Amino acid sequence: MNRKEIIIGLIIALIVAFFLSPLASSLPDGLEKVAHDHDFIAKSEQGSILKSPIPDYSFPGIKNERMATAISALLGTLVIFGISCGLALLLKRRRN
Repeated sequence: MNRKEIIIGLIIALIVAFFLSPLASSLPDGLEKVAHDHDFIAKSEQGSILKSPIPDYSFPGIKNERMATAISALLGTLVIFGISCGLALLLKRRRN
């Protein structure tokens, strides 16, 4: 892949993240539902090792819930893209 294709892919991913993430269901996912059904959700919330910088997929400080979700999706996409690029560079250097 060349640089232009990567940038186009990133732009598409950012557009999808921004516009589709607010449409995601607010119902709990499967793991969270099982935790509620079996009454161990409280244990998972009190014993976390790391605190999430963007808890519950909602950017803190933004009152509009849909916008907070969209911004958190944008940031998450950019973070994963950055980690992926860094990992790709490390692997490329090792191969050469």
